[in-house]
Amino acid sequence: MNKKEQNRNAKQEIDVTAVETGTEREIPVNKKYKDTDALQIVTLENAVYLGYKNDVAFLIGNCLNLYEHQSTFNPNLPLRDLFYIAHEYQMLVESKTLYLSVLQKLPTPKFVVFYNGKRNIGEQMLLKLSDSYEIITEEPQLELKVIMININAGFNKKLMEQCQVLKEYAEYVACVRRYTDGMPLEKAVSKAVDECIHRGILAEFLRKHRSEVISVSIFEYDKEIEEEKLRKAEFEAGEQIGLKRGEKRLALLIAELIQAGRTNDLLKVTEDENYRESLYQEYHL
Repeated sequence: MNKKEQNRNAKQEIDVTAVETGTEREIPVNKKYKDTDALQIVTLENAVYLGYKNDVAFLIGNCLNLYEHQSTFNPNLPLRDLFYIAHEYQMLVESKTLYLSVLQKLPTPKFVVFYNGKRNIGEQMLLKLSDSYEIITEEPQLELKVIMININAGFNKKLMEQCQVLKEYAEYVACVRRYTDGMPLEKAVSKAVDECIHRGILAEFLRKHRSEVISVSIFEYDKEIEEEKLRKAEFEAGEQIGLKRGEKRLALLIAELIQAGRTNDLLKVTEDENYRESLYQEYHL
């Protein structure tokens, strides 16, 4: 990538940051940074934690922004970001000592996920690390919040209007999904690319990288379908395991009742769930 392309990409990143952070009024929504010298890319190279690689991380001012794109819903993003930010901070302060009496200042982190999966999350969703804790407390001593922003077509219109690339990307994804409903995947993606070029949606990029876009789109869409199948299979397997465990537990209870001579309870335990649970507790099953 040449210097011109780097600067253009950097400016797009700053624009998105300005618009997005405005949702929490940290900076005005219409403020856009154009000074790419103020932007420092700090994405960890070849950093993979639990199969996760942050898409882009950059410093601007005193804020450390970590951005990721997701096409499937994942509630574990706060935990994955915790691993990532810990290593990022370690890299930033590796040449400094933490044993001085002076407080070591750190850039304020911000975790953002651009989501365009099929699950309806509304305009945006807040994911919290504390949601995964076994014991829920009102004020957890360790917290990490991730803002998941819906970038599907029709959502977050203010953001889309101020970031044309993001808006056109959402339109391209919607176009692919529309065509996949009625034709084979490869043909649908190719047709979506043709239509978007004709309509001026990411036209320059699609013309230049047509084959790569088609290959990646097919891979991502196949991946999304396979993940849906995997989740369904896991759910069904869980149901079967639960049924088998339930059957074994009931069989043990019936054996205990027969041994205790409580034959009158046999029919009741098969019909009354509450009574059955009370007997499980009584016999420690």
